[in-house]
Amino acid sequence: MIRTIRFLHPVTRTPHLGWLRGDEVVSLTSAVPEWTDPLAPWRALRALGIAAEAGLAKVAERALRVRWQDLVDGRLLLPPVAAEEVWAAGVTYERSRVARNAETKLQESVYDRVYEAERPELFFKATGRRVVPPLAPLGLRQDSRWMVPEPELAVAITASGEIVGWTLGNDLSSRDIEGENPLYLPQAKVFARSCSYGPALLWNTGAQDPRSWQMEMVIWRQGQAVYRGAVPIRQMRRSAEELIAYLLRDNPILDGTVLFTGTGIVPPDDFTLQPGDVVDITVDEIGTLRNPIVAGGVKNCSLHDGQ
Repeated sequence: MIRTIRFLHPVTRTPHLGWLRGDEVVSLTSAVPEWTDPLAPWRALRALGIAAEAGLAKVAERALRVRWQDLVDGRLLLPPVAAEEVWAAGVTYERSRVARNAETKLQESVYDRVYEAERPELFFKATGRRVVPPLAPLGLRQDSRWMVPEPELAVAITASGEIVGWTLGNDLSSRDIEGENPLYLPQAKVFARSCSYGPALLWNTGAQDPRSWQMEMVIWRQGQAVYRGAVPIRQMRRSAEELIAYLLRDNPILDGTVLFTGTGIVPPDDFTLQPGDVVDITVDEIGTLRNPIVAGGVKNCSLHDGQ
């Protein structure tokens, strides 16, 4: 299993690509300066016909090491892929369909139809400079009264649609704005501090079976868990490959694009996030994506420039 992260070097504050091995992070960038993003080594090792773990182990022999906890304590983590665009899919789980119907108060709604339809729901979520790193705060919309995190399995893909690896996404969403009218979806989804993914990228080596994984989410408030939920990834109605195929239809994308694949965990209808909450999203094979929640507004947000 290969998990890579991106982080700011504690001294130079330059982006580094690291191989996460237990409590230690091997800085691959210190050995190969051109490797600041996982796509470069992933593609290079494949082209050379070298097994990924064996190839990285050879590079690691001359690489610097840092402690994972030091990066966490220093808030030095970056999104694990320097994606210029983040896209998302919706209504890919039964629970999501039910929740969207509850928002609109319709039993036979557009969400029922898209859940059963051949064509999936796809939408633009964020530009790279608007992505919040792991451990950084997500921001609540000022004009929303009902906001929830949407924990999702995400894929990093090449321009041709190959899956480089998997990570975890938090698609912060306004349920009341989207529920008022489905045409308000962009406003419910795209705003300052509305998106995070990480902490690591689990490389696609052909040996993984995401459908065997389970996703969990815990929302903490003043140190107490106010919501817990879990879903097996096998409950996804559509495969990542199907979603990618539709994303690429007449829509050129860049290497390293990240696609969120939808959520199957939705807090109850009487729940809304509050400033000070902390959201943990976990898949054991990938790790835990943690983000605190703050009040939104442009004055409380600067575009992330650490990529």
